[in-house]
Amino acid sequence: MRDQGTTHASVVAGELRVVLGQLVRRLREQADGTDLTRSQASVLGRIDRDGPTTATVLARTEGLRPQSMGTIVAALEAAGLVAGSPDPKDGRKTILSLTQTAREQFRTGRLAREDWLIQAMSAALTQSELDQLSSSIDLLRRIARS
Repeated sequence: MRDQGTTHASVVAGELRVVLGQLVRRLREQADGTDLTRSQASVLGRIDRDGPTTATVLARTEGLRPQSMGTIVAALEAAGLVAGSPDPKDGRKTILSLTQTAREQFRTGRLAREDWLIQAMSAALTQSELDQLSSSIDLLRRIARS
């Protein structure tokens, strides 16, 4: 039998999952317009966050087979979003990095999502509620890192 703390955590977890899913979908809508699959977008995001890397490392961090990552990388290269260069330490490897086109798309998409979020928060929340939301960010960050 669950104790009250576990039951409450279960309810909050369910509600948080649903609300965060809705928020993520709304944010995606704001900068949509690309033909990228989720896997392709995830790989671009990974390179943007972590910096240049190899397809092998990407496959491992994204939990994909190397062959699947090869297909994703080929599509991103064909779209002009990723470029490869020889690894100076091991010429057999290729280091993948974002192109200027990809960087511009990330910047534009981020700005569109952030603008929408600023407007939505300003319209829906009082200053007190905005302060409350702000204080929750560290809690959400701790959950995300656990």
